[in-house]
Amino acid sequence: MCGLLLTVEDGAVTAVAGDPADPLSRGFLCPKAFALPDLHTDPDRLRRPVRRVGGGWEELTWDAAFDLVAERLQAIQRDHGAGAVAVYQGNPTVHSLDAMLFSPGLVRALRTPNTYSATSVDQLPHHVLGWAMYGHKMLLPIPDIDRTDFLLMLGSNPAASNGSLMTCPDFKQRCKDLTWRGGRFVLVDPRRTETARFGEHVFVRPGTDALLLASLVRVLFDEDLLALGTIEAFADGLDEVGAALVGLEPEATAATTGVPAEAVRQLARDFAAAESAVCHGRMGVSTQEFGGLCQWLCQLLNALTGNLDRAGGAMLTTPAVDIVAETSPGRRDRWRSRVRGLPEFGGELPVSALAEEMDTPGEGQIRALITMAGNPVLSTPDGSRLERALEGLDFQVAVDPYINETTRHADVILPPATPLERDHYDLAFNVLAVRNVARFSPAIFDKPADARHEWEIFAELTARLAPSGLGGAVARRMARAAGPRGLLAIALRRGPHGRFGPGGRVSLSSLQASPSGIDLGPLEPRMPAVLPSGRVQLAPALALADLPRLRARLAEPSPPLVVIGRRDLRSNNSWMHNSRRLMGGKNRCTLLVHPDDAAAHGLADGGRATVGSAVGSVEAEVAVTDEVMPGVVCLPHGWGHGRPGVKLSVATEHPGVSLNDLTDPARLDAMTGNAVLNGVPVTLAPA
Repeated sequence: MCGLLLTVEDGAVTAVAGDPADPLSRGFLCPKAFALPDLHTDPDRLRRPVRRVGGGWEELTWDAAFDLVAERLQAIQRDHGAGAVAVYQGNPTVHSLDAMLFSPGLVRALRTPNTYSATSVDQLPHHVLGWAMYGHKMLLPIPDIDRTDFLLMLGSNPAASNGSLMTCPDFKQRCKDLTWRGGRFVLVDPRRTETARFGEHVFVRPGTDALLLASLVRVLFDEDLLALGTIEAFADGLDEVGAALVGLEPEATAATTGVPAEAVRQLARDFAAAESAVCHGRMGVSTQEFGGLCQWLCQLLNALTGNLDRAGGAMLTTPAVDIVAETSPGRRDRWRSRVRGLPEFGGELPVSALAEEMDTPGEGQIRALITMAGNPVLSTPDGSRLERALEGLDFQVAVDPYINETTRHADVILPPATPLERDHYDLAFNVLAVRNVARFSPAIFDKPADARHEWEIFAELTARLAPSGLGGAVARRMARAAGPRGLLAIALRRGPHGRFGPGGRVSLSSLQASPSGIDLGPLEPRMPAVLPSGRVQLAPALALADLPRLRARLAEPSPPLVVIGRRDLRSNNSWMHNSRRLMGGKNRCTLLVHPDDAAAHGLADGGRATVGSAVGSVEAEVAVTDEVMPGVVCLPHGWGHGRPGVKLSVATEHPGVSLNDLTDPARLDAMTGNAVLNGVPVTLAPA
């Protein structure tokens, strides 16, 4: 989403800079942008399909690879049913126009209930609450940061992530602008992160954010601070909310959260009194046992103070391609996982169930897996168990440019062309941008003749795997005729700023004539018109039903020691680790330990510690620091590249360890099915 200026000389990128004319990123770029040329030229990247033969790999032609994949998957489904083949889509899928447009066809062609993705690792609570409160899984109000007077964030580190589900390049400057205009920024987090340097910081015990948020909302009722504003006319459930949160006042929750009651009350008063204010919770609060309730309560804070759908509050972007209008609003619990009976949402099962669905014998057992741009061995709970389960599969295929910790178990790997060889328009993150913008980035290089784009791989597999009734041959011809550009052009014309929309400014040709993008203006109120039912549900049944579980947490003692994750500015989850310019320097996969805990466990800065949990243990270098609160240790996610057979020469020089060798798939947010990666009880000892 950051506009880039690439200097190309003699067929190579020789410089990368931020584009100052880009209306969203305004010249900013993060370190990962500098690594785009590294991805393009990486000698470890696969250029042609390979299949595993004994202990090695041999190249295949594309036709032979497609034939082998289709033959094996069809045979497994014929013998064991459609559900015997599972799909896992990784985080990079959503950063690819090709994959966003063409991978859904492949998933539909497989007709399998066993579909999984990174969504249920880090963001499913957002989508469930978007569906439950606003009527669509992609109706996700985000902070209007450029106009707010009070920004309250929980479990979010946009100084490292650039916003995650709030597309916000150059958060640092935007936060400085907030304070320069007299505004206030407060971050609630068990760690004093990079983001905390730009405002006030409040420590909270991991996993208790929902109690803190409930107390903030309760103060609004207690002290008559409610101000629903214009949404009162189309919001239902206010009285139910007030009654449901009785007993969760700050005085009742302070001992558990670690945040003093009077500090909570004052924070609520200040938030309600601000000219405009917005509360936003991200990965830190989504990946805990009450992730769904956290997202509900964040939305309530905005709505009940009159800051929903207003300038400076929580608003909806008006993207040039309107995913809300073009996609299903989402459904829940149409089927359940075989082993634990976990409900699906939006066509996907919680990824925490993936390993058990593979390694538990019986009818319906997963026997084959397709991974698309995913590395679940490092990205999902108890990666060690998943790795063992992969070894027992009948067949595995990966659409991926690398032999990594997951794809090393594949029978066939289908590598797509590089990001610099494909067109890009960001379908997903424009929907979450803090300003209405549109930008099309054409491919910098032509792909080699013997390479395939992601969309070509997905279209070919779809055509071969789709039953004849779904028109496989027709689908292939249409896909090849239109391609991503053709489909994007249609979507832009249909969008709110397109030829057939009220704006009428954006088309593929207008974007091609404006390489820095088109500024479509600040966020604007969109409710109730954009709501499928025309109503906001303040008290969805799912949330109310989960409150007894939250109340029970008050009676439980806090674990003596828990682990939380963290982001790294120079990597993106488990990828971007094979660039020498990003991975150079000191070891960044360190275990942050508070001085009190280090002393109690006999640890020293720079020494090594063993961290254990219910599912496994890892050994990591210790960094003693007071940036984490006592009783909390912190390990970055996405590391652990030291497995045998991984072809990542730079990453394996600095392999680190995987946080997900500690996280437990049995621990889920019961309301949404999201994995619990933060607040996991652990033990600590010198290595």
